[in-house]
Amino acid sequence: MLSPSVSHDSRGRHPELPLRKQKNRSRRAFSAIVLGAATLAAFGQYPGTVTKKSKDTPVLRAIAVLEWTGQEGKPNSSRLVPVSVFDGQALQDGGLYLARPQPLAVTSEVEYQLEKNGKPVGLFDIRNAGQEQGSWVGYGTWKPMPSAVPKTPGPVLDEGADDSDRPTLHRKKPSSSGSSDSGTGSGEPSAPSDPDRPTLHKKPSATDTEAPPDPDRPTLHNKAAASALAQNEPSGGYTDPDRPVLKRGKSSGNNGPEVLPTLMGLPQEMQQAVAVSDARTRPEHPWTYTWANPDDEIKMKVAMEAIARDALGLEPPSHAPAANRAAAKTRTKPAPPQPPAELPKLTDEHFRVFELAYGSGATMVLSARTDGPLANQKFVTLIAQPDLYGNVLVLLKHVTDGSQLDDSPRMRLVDAVDALADNRGELLFEMRGTSQRQFALYRVLRGHVDKLFETGGSQYGVAPE
Repeated sequence: MLSPSVSHDSRGRHPELPLRKQKNRSRRAFSAIVLGAATLAAFGQYPGTVTKKSKDTPVLRAIAVLEWTGQEGKPNSSRLVPVSVFDGQALQDGGLYLARPQPLAVTSEVEYQLEKNGKPVGLFDIRNAGQEQGSWVGYGTWKPMPSAVPKTPGPVLDEGADDSDRPTLHRKKPSSSGSSDSGTGSGEPSAPSDPDRPTLHKKPSATDTEAPPDPDRPTLHNKAAASALAQNEPSGGYTDPDRPVLKRGKSSGNNGPEVLPTLMGLPQEMQQAVAVSDARTRPEHPWTYTWANPDDEIKMKVAMEAIARDALGLEPPSHAPAANRAAAKTRTKPAPPQPPAELPKLTDEHFRVFELAYGSGATMVLSARTDGPLANQKFVTLIAQPDLYGNVLVLLKHVTDGSQLDDSPRMRLVDAVDALADNRGELLFEMRGTSQRQFALYRVLRGHVDKLFETGGSQYGVAPE
């Protein structure tokens, strides 16, 4: 049976409720509305983060340059110079980004992958950081790339075994000592332990583990975090990344990581390699360009060397002096053909060819200098590509001399590297002056060369002559 309908008066009040109860209910509703509005206002004024981080939050990508002397893989001394940090929107100076006081790029336990022409050649783990001539550098250890662990083959069944489904009972042999494991005094072995029996584990004390780092602080590829993730350990031996370790010489006791030998100045035997730190694993992208015809590479190199000699003022010698040419006119017999004159040599010449994006063609870089004292030397760097007719098209030509290096530094190619994590390579140059230097990233696209980023100047002493 349906219940009879209940009517209300013209003001919406229930006719069967007393007026006092209706007033009390109205006050409670009004108080709830006021409380809800105040709560919303409080949330609107809250300065912190209310929502969780999105899954699309960009992963930081740091670019650095490892410099060392000695053998590759086992350097006598080394240092890692931070260059840039890509935060998902722009390139930040790696020597300044999130410095507390050391920058994030040289924080302890950050791991870099060393690359040559886009191929991994080793790992470099930051142990601690320090300042050299006012700029932050990282010290650490060079480790080889981990090798793939071969899979252990599973058990092999004997196909010739009869009745493989028949169960086989094995009797446990008694202990040779004759003593009981359970302390009963008899020579019989104790029963095997029950696998379902609960096991008690001691709870670690507060001193056994340290608190994990701030989850809101962006991180680079962290060796300790990766190890903890692989072992499903919550602590993983975390240390506070914000705690600076600034020491000189060797540390004593357990006060912190040992300071490794430092590399000071710019020695002539110093070598360089690109270092990349990215928490996200990305596919390998080599930058090697493969010529369809190997003779084309020789042709391009010879053409670029001629452009470099012209920029440096190195004129090839004439085939014969003017006096010999005048005497040759009086001869009745033709002179024998002269061998081609030897071209002036380019000192410290480096020629590299890259494929900075799949199917982008060849990008060539040549750098050289003249011989002599530093004040009299001239330097040239060329970035070029082949044109449609197979000739050299120069995209950038940088010429300077030893007397104006502080105003116009020389360009020394380090390598190609993907600084923006967009699967396209940039050219990383060291801009070296007389008493300072910088690093710069250049992008080659559509027949143009653009400077994407440049670090601040660093004082590293006078370059050797």
